[in-house]
Amino acid sequence: MLTFLTADAGSAGATGGLNSISFWIMLVALLVVLYFFMIRPQKKQEKEANELRNSLSVGDEVTTIGGIIGRVVNVKDDTFVLETTRERTKIRFERTALKRIDRKFDAPDTTETAEEAPASEEKKEN
Repeated sequence: MLTFLTADAGSAGATGGLNSISFWIMLVALLVVLYFFMIRPQKKQEKEANELRNSLSVGDEVTTIGGIIGRVVNVKDDTFVLETTRERTKIRFERTALKRIDRKFDAPDTTETAEEAPASEEKKEN
């Protein structure tokens, strides 16, 4: 098909070369537009989804793609166990079923900050 297009454009004479060049320029421009509007955003979305799945930890409140909301009680290689309802029903899911993390579990910080440490030392001296 491409040989037909280039052969037809080449037979037109001096303007045929210009048409052939403009054809290739338009084809490359179309591929660049497709990359930036379709392929690149898709890869970015996949990367974000993988980061979300890898950041899953015990205690997080999550929503699955099926709409089930619960708290993560166990995380393994490619699955996690979700605890739902007051009866503490436990369901095992694949990590790919994770839609979003609603609330990330933050362990309480037991270390003293740099500002608090000197103040506690002053109290001990007095």
